Amino acid sequence: MDANDRPHANLAGVDTRPLRQQIADALQAAILSGEIKPGEALIETEIAGRLGVSRAPVREALQLLANSGLVETVPYRGTTVRQLSADDVEEVYSMRTVLETFALRRAMARDARATARALRDICDVMGQHAGSGDWSRVSAEDERFHRQLIGMAEHRLLGHAWRDLNMRVRQIMALRNLQNEDTMTIVYNHLPIVDAIEDGDVETAVQRLADHIATAADLVTELAEEAVAVAPGDDVGGPPER
Repeated sequence: MDANDRPHANLAGVDTRPLRQQIADALQAAILSGEIKPGEALIETEIAGRLGVSRAPVREALQLLANSGLVETVPYRGTTVRQLSADDVEEVYSMRTVLETFALRRAMARDARATARALRDICDVMGQHAGSGDWSRVSAEDERFHRQLIGMAEHRLLGHAWRDLNMRVRQIMALRNLQNEDTMTIVYNHLPIVDAIEDGDVETAVQRLADHIATAADLVTELAEEAVAVAPGDDVGGPPER
């Protein structure tokens, strides 16, 4: 094969997104992973310096995030990651319970064995990452477990509703997972659900899933209340006290 006939492999990875979108996506990923936490200041000059760009695309990126509800800008106080209130967590997790338990019933009615196999495989991968203490990948597999469950229901409207909710769920799940001292705890919390699915016991599987979601909601609600209690006062321009 002549060199001129070879596929342009080196061009495959070119990122054609506007710079503001690339910056917004990077910040969003950091927020949803829990790397940048609720209440943390997002300072244009610092972000621009770290990324080696001007302030203009950073300002535009922060506006995109504000439009999605992930960050908020307050006059004279700057831009911060939106705080999660107890009400926020309750609303997200009550809706999540409705969607996921519906998905589980539907997935088990369609093919309980295939559902169990797919979720067990994810738990196995999650366990491997937990064994090496890789929090980021454990959180990613945790999110994939629940996304897989939604997908196996094969319900388009459910999928659309889940995607609208999933951004906030990912952020809350990451914050919850960061509070677990043992990464294996996250894996163990999912296994009883899969066991019940393998047994074909729909009601037990649904109850264990609902309990799993409720426990996570309780923990993050406590964290949200603590964050509000220790929120910084009237200081301007810097991140909150840690």
